[in-house]
Amino acid sequence: MPAHVTDSIFFKDLFGSEAMRAVFDDLNLLQKWLDFEAALARAEVKVGIVPAEAAAEITRQAKAKYMDTDAIKQGVDKTVHPLVSVIWQLSNHCEGEAGRYVHWGATTQDVMDTAIVLQIQEAFPLFEQTLDALIQAAAKLAETYRDTPMAGRTHGQQALPITFGFKAAVWLAELKRHQARLAECKPRVLVGEFGGAVGTLASVSDHGIEINKYLCEELQLGVPEIAWHTARDNFAEFATTVAMICATMGKIAHEVIDLQKTEFAEAEEPFEMGKVGSSTMPQKRNPMICEAILTLARLTRRHAATAVDAMLHEHERDWSSFQMEWAYIPELCVMTHGAMLMTQRVLEGLIVYPQNMMRNLQTTNGLLLAERVMLALGQHIGRQHAHDVIYESAMEAFETQRSFAELLKQNPHVNEHLSPQTIDSLLDPVQYTGLAALYVDRVLQKS
Repeated sequence: MPAHVTDSIFFKDLFGSEAMRAVFDDLNLLQKWLDFEAALARAEVKVGIVPAEAAAEITRQAKAKYMDTDAIKQGVDKTVHPLVSVIWQLSNHCEGEAGRYVHWGATTQDVMDTAIVLQIQEAFPLFEQTLDALIQAAAKLAETYRDTPMAGRTHGQQALPITFGFKAAVWLAELKRHQARLAECKPRVLVGEFGGAVGTLASVSDHGIEINKYLCEELQLGVPEIAWHTARDNFAEFATTVAMICATMGKIAHEVIDLQKTEFAEAEEPFEMGKVGSSTMPQKRNPMICEAILTLARLTRRHAATAVDAMLHEHERDWSSFQMEWAYIPELCVMTHGAMLMTQRVLEGLIVYPQNMMRNLQTTNGLLLAERVMLALGQHIGRQHAHDVIYESAMEAFETQRSFAELLKQNPHVNEHLSPQTIDSLLDPVQYTGLAALYVDRVLQKS
């Protein structure tokens, strides 16, 4: 029975995606080990080490469906070695003399490293496709709500007006940067490994460079300039990029959670009849999807630290670091893709309440526009003096719950320079969204 939430029959789709689980499934991993062995044999045919008929037989038998997984498990338990029982079984399956040539010149870590890269190679399109969908969803929100005013908040407090499109465009720009990061790291990550015992390919030194090249061509991977048994920066770069993507999903989800609070009610994650917020309070419309996304963002960020920690190796081989990747890379990829799909669902179905955004713009009785009044007054008495004058009226309005506009109109330092009509105009939040719409256009133009 599953013992982890990513495989739970109850919770797995809250903690991952079916497509990404399939990439990191045990049988797919086994197939990647076998793909390496078959590709290595075919590569060695080209330099005359392995007979063509032997490579053909190895390739024919190198299928996960032919392997006895129980026997492999027993072999791992007995030998405390992850691959040797697979090599034995593949060799025994091969007819004639072909089995003699399985794993020629390779070391176990060559197979394990390349298998993880092959899994990541399958994971890339899933990340890329979902990022594309997220970018399209964020772009649609930015365009639709380009001019929809709402309160911008800093330190949890209303600060100045923005537009909801501006908020969505900030998400959009961040998603596009992740898209670029993922594309840029791809050629550094999708590199094969064939180094032999200590990375020098001593066992096949006459043809090692050629074999390495042919092997990677067979697997459609980049050719390493040198063995990377103890150089894990490629995986660390990939992991930190993926963890950042998941962090952005968490940030977006957290924002929706905040905007869905009853007192704000400015946006809401998708809702349809049948979605239940509480087992005891029938009225609740809780942001359960966003809370699941935020959970994944918090769970995955530690994997960025694990990836960096896994870069610390001793000498030419250190499995105490290398084995960490077997655990954190699958979990990181599965959870992050799950978070991405749920965020896509949220952005594509987000319910936006412009009327509540406008209502909330009025809740501070004009205090939201204190900066604008200060700068207008500052043209007459200087910015700092104006700050002090407006500060006193603003604090009085806050503490007495009186109208900021009326207090400004009664302040002799203000009404000497600003008419009541000017003050009313300055306190209109719709007129003070700055370059919000322009920034939305700039981000959309680069989409």
